[in-house]
Amino acid sequence: MRVIEIETFAVPVECRTPLKFGAVVVDRLPIGLARARVENGAGQVADGWGAMFLMHLWAWPAAKAPAEARSRVMVHVFEAYAKAAESLEEPAHPIEIFHRLEPELFRLSERASAEHTPGETMPHLGALVAASPIDHAIHDAYGKAAGIDSYLGHGPEHLGHDLSRYLGDDYRGVYPSQFLRQGYLPRIPVFHLVGGLDALTPAEVPADAPDDGIPNSLDAWIRSDGVFCLKVKLKGTDLEWDLDRTLAVSSIYHEARSERPDLPARPHITADTNEQCESPEYVVEYLRRLEERAPQVLDEVLYIEQPTERDLRANRWDMGALSKLKPVLIDESLTTVEDFRLAMELGWSGIALKSCKCLSADLMFVPMAELAGIPYAVQDLTNPSLALAESIGLAARVHTILGVEANSRQFFPKANEALARVHPGLAEIRDGYAHTQSLTGPGLGLRVEEIGTDRLTGKGS
Repeated sequence: MRVIEIETFAVPVECRTPLKFGAVVVDRLPIGLARARVENGAGQVADGWGAMFLMHLWAWPAAKAPAEARSRVMVHVFEAYAKAAESLEEPAHPIEIFHRLEPELFRLSERASAEHTPGETMPHLGALVAASPIDHAIHDAYGKAAGIDSYLGHGPEHLGHDLSRYLGDDYRGVYPSQFLRQGYLPRIPVFHLVGGLDALTPAEVPADAPDDGIPNSLDAWIRSDGVFCLKVKLKGTDLEWDLDRTLAVSSIYHEARSERPDLPARPHITADTNEQCESPEYVVEYLRRLEERAPQVLDEVLYIEQPTERDLRANRWDMGALSKLKPVLIDESLTTVEDFRLAMELGWSGIALKSCKCLSADLMFVPMAELAGIPYAVQDLTNPSLALAESIGLAARVHTILGVEANSRQFFPKANEALARVHPGLAEIRDGYAHTQSLTGPGLGLRVEEIGTDRLTGKGS
């Protein structure tokens, strides 16, 4: 197919309550939305949509440049990448389009950084986040033009070449389709985020907390939404606080379960320090101390996520000792095929997929993980609106270690209101699961025409 035109929108979204991860607190963000019009070889024309938070605070956190300038760079790259995709003349599959444009994407990032943040260049991760709404829109349009579910268009009959073109000779005869489900899982467990500022009990709820009928404490969320998968944000610099926090989250779950006996007997907990640990030994000690204090809670810990800073090459930390205790998944460090291979050399257990790193990239990392025999998770950027549907949709088509992150209902519920009109099972959780039956039709199953484009872009408000 050929990209005819791409329209972009940057829509500001306010947090319901502040979101803290690592050393960062988020209270307002732009979400990037893209509409891509394509034409395939049969002359069929279709529009596809994509969305993603342009979260510079996550993709580009450690910087001298002001946050406002970093945000301008990301929005600039988002818009410039759309123009680059329009300029491609030769028809191609969405994954091929991504690979053709990837070098240009990083050049665009360098040029925008030189203009807005001289002396400091946005990392590759930020460039991928900026490109991801457009990449998703192209995938959506591809399926809609062909009248097929986009996830079914990644075999030899559609892609035209195997993954050896991008990944080397070991991937001859390998296609993404071999590792994708033929349909969406009807339901998938949702990981609820316990942020560093989140109240665990009513006694901790601040006096100025919103009074809008949405829970303000973890115990209320468990009773209301039935969540049993809990992603706990830790400091990574205060071992006692991290231990106490983990134990408290487990205790709250078991107390709340007394009113929800339908919930599993124990929760699934993941621990995320957002790169704040000085070394892997911090987490080894955290797990050792957790076993001493409450071995049953250690059993509830499913995996550890990205404990150390994201530059794999800076310290080349050996994750072998930690991986023997619990799986440790690489997240922020994973942006390229080379990153994947180095992570495997360094003893990481598995990977975290994020739709914000572009669906095209995810559809290559999945075969890499599957053939390496390692676990992988699907996580989000607290993505609301169409980005929520894209992330849950991805998780429901692959074989994750367990479930999917989907926490925008906690921090950006208003941004989900338009989506909920057509996809209530994605925006509202009542039994600990997201329900995917509404993801139907060609493309990515987003059904944007029914949602209403003006509602998504803010033009109708």
